Amino acid sequence: MSPDNESRREINQYIHRAMQEEGKVSGEEHRVHVLYARQDVTGADRQHAQNYAKGDVLRYSKGSKPLGIQAGEYARVTATDRETNTVTVKRYGGEELSYDPRRLQGVTVYRDHERKFAQGDRVQMTAPYHEQKLANRELGTVEQIDKNGNLKLKMHSGREVEFNARQHPHLDYGYTVTSHSSQGQTADRVLIHVDSAEAHGELLNSRMAYVSVSRAQFDVKMYTNDAKTLGQELSRDVTKATALSQQELGEKIKPQSVGIELSQGLSVR
Repeated sequence: MSPDNESRREINQYIHRAMQEEGKVSGEEHRVHVLYARQDVTGADRQHAQNYAKGDVLRYSKGSKPLGIQAGEYARVTATDRETNTVTVKRYGGEELSYDPRRLQGVTVYRDHERKFAQGDRVQMTAPYHEQKLANRELGTVEQIDKNGNLKLKMHSGREVEFNARQHPHLDYGYTVTSHSSQGQTADRVLIHVDSAEAHGELLNSRMAYVSVSRAQFDVKMYTNDAKTLGQELSRDVTKATALSQQELGEKIKPQSVGIELSQGLSVR
């Protein structure tokens, strides 16, 4: 587990290559177009045109009758105008549309990227796929993939699903997950990456520590750049209602008999 999406993506890339070198994942990989949400854009930010960038992909979960936008529709940002607070998008049919972003709700802002998937890769859904009854962050393994983006996945629930990545481009490697998306999951052993020099300070707190550690049944290994300040970082209060002190964190962990090993200065190479 890792506290932020940037480090999660980086570690996933390393693991994917290492799995290929060890022969656990096929060396024949295929490029797949995927989308990942911009974490730097808040709900308030989405009301202002200057916070959008050319090339951003937007998904309208609620749609808009006045603008003729259907729920679930995608569009790509082609221009923004700060003075008039106007965003111009190109819809997938080729039509361009300009509007004031304050008129819309339920808009998610994505960046597009390419991932190289191969047979044997562990993957996770990064958004719900209602047609296939797949939940956000659900994990699976690639059983088949071809150059056209056709995928056959065996989910950890035991189900097998088939779809084309163009139908649902919300997919990523599933080797590393954020502590936030790991809630509700358990594993025998957990590796936690905590780089206080890179991760945003607000992500390192008592809630992150408790959620991450409590995912493990038997064993936790924590990798950090600075063991001396780690306790201070992970005891930071989030809110008065949910914050856990170091003593409370210890009390929460001890009953589970989880073994914790702390390593400093280790990195994935």
